[in-house]
Parts: sequence; C-alpha cells; structure tokens
Amino acid sequence: MNPDLMQAITSGLLLGFIYSLVAVGLTLIWGVMDIVNFAHGDFLMLGMYTSYVLYTFFGIDPLFSIPVAGALLFVVGVVTYRTIIRRILDGPMLIQIFSTFGLMIFLRYVIFAVFKPDYRSIQKTLLSGTFRIFGVYVGIPELVAAAGALVTTGIIFWIMNYTKTGAAITATAENREAAQLMGIDPDRIFSLSWGIGGAAAGIAGALLANFFYIFPEVGGVFGLTAFVVVCLGGFGSIHGAFVAGILVGLVESLGGYVAPPEYKHIFVYSIFIFVLLVRPRGLFGVT
Repeated sequence: MNPDLMQAITSGLLLGFIYSLVAVGLTLIWGVMDIVNFAHGDFLMLGMYTSYVLYTFFGIDPLFSIPVAGALLFVVGVVTYRTIIRRILDGPMLIQIFSTFGLMIFLRYVIFAVFKPDYRSIQKTLLSGTFRIFGVYVGIPELVAAAGALVTTGIIFWIMNYTKTGAAITATAENREAAQLMGIDPDRIFSLSWGIGGAAAGIAGALLANFFYIFPEVGGVFGLTAFVVVCLGGFGSIHGAFVAGILVGLVESLGGYVAPPEYKHIFVYSIFIFVLLVRPRGLFGVT
C-alpha cells in the first residue's frame, strides 16, 4: 500500500477517536433531553484552555491535567443545566436553541477577552515525539489522545449499559413520566447527563491540547464536526457516535489525501447532507 495513503488512514483513525468522544457527550444530552447543545464544542475549548493554564502557570504536564479538565467541565455541565437548561426545558425549541447558542457566544468571547485571539500551543510535554512503524509515522501525543478517547468512551458505554445509573438515564430518556413513577428523579438524571456530556468534551479538549493549536474559536471546528458525527451515527445512539466518529475522521483525512487539505472538510459536510437526504435518522438511529 502507498505509504502516504497508510499515513492518511492512520491519522484519520487517531483523530476519529477524538471525534467519537466529543460526539458521545453531545448525543448523550440529545438522547436524554432532546436538546442540542450548541456550546458543546466550546466545552471542549474550555478543556483545552484548562490544560494550557495548568501547564503555563503551574507547570503541570497536560497528561495530568486530563482528570482536572474532565472534573471541571463536569461541573460546568451541571451548572449549565441548573442555571439555564432547567428553566427552558419545557419551552419552545427555538428558545432552547437560542439559549445554548447564546452560551456558546458567551463562553467564546470570555476567552477572547481573557486570552486574546492568539493561537497558543503546549510544547515539550511528556508525550512529545514520534515513532515509525511499517513506514508510518505516529505521533505519541496523537496516539495517547486516541487511546484516552477510546478508554473514556468505553467507560461511558459501560456506565450506560451495565450500571443502575445508566439504566436510570436510559429509562428517563425513553419515558420521563414512567421513570418518575418508578422512583427516578428526572431532574437529577438531566443534571448528571449534562455533567457527563461536559466531562467528555473536557477530556477530549485536554487530550487535544497535547498536539493541537489552542485558540478561542477551536470549539467551532470540533463542535460542527461533532454535529455531523451525531447525525451520521444517529441522534441519541452512543455506539453510533463512536462508529461515525471514526468514519468521519477517516473521510476527513483521506479527503486531504486525494484533494488539497483546505478542501478536506467538503467531504465531511457532504456526508452530512447525504445522510439528511437519504437516511435522516442516521446509521444507527431508530426514529
């Protein structure tokens, strides 16, 4: 096989795992509450800046800031639900859309005000370096980020399918009133879902900070791609988001291989349009 093609496939797979993790948090919130969180990408951006601040001002390597970013964005997710989402939960869909869109703008411009629009990066970390295998160069930060995303996605999948908490979340998503009659507190479940979704985005951001540029609008890049992933996998489907994230990562990377890199996103958004036209429920969607 062509070495350049192998390199593109490898890079696409590694990036795809990150996309999967971001999309899992987004699809979890949608599956439970039927609300699209337009600020989800900016939760990821906050995770990246968490790593940057801890490294720049406290000398903490980004590898060790991953759990901090996850915990911080869990709190941000819970606070978002309790201060904003809970108030508009039964309101018109336009109100829900504008609320999370407004949150996105607020978070982005707070970071603009504090850190300015400069591109930043974290250099010389414990994960720096590359190695070569079968003629393909693999960056250690990218490999560790993919592994971390895979493990985190696996933990969320395990929680959702093999724990009482996951069963309660699933029951609430299927029928809120019936779940409440069985003793499940929907308000607590909604809060927890936003926390898990935020934590997933925060961890993804901390993993990305090891090798990706950090800037206030980075959330828009990954947030928009996450919507494509969720649409392709099926809204509310965690395993669908996982598979679709890998597919989108491959398509994006291979698109940069067969066409100029600046056009690679055309292939990704073409998938979005195609799925909307042919199979609106996505690959694994049930409705």
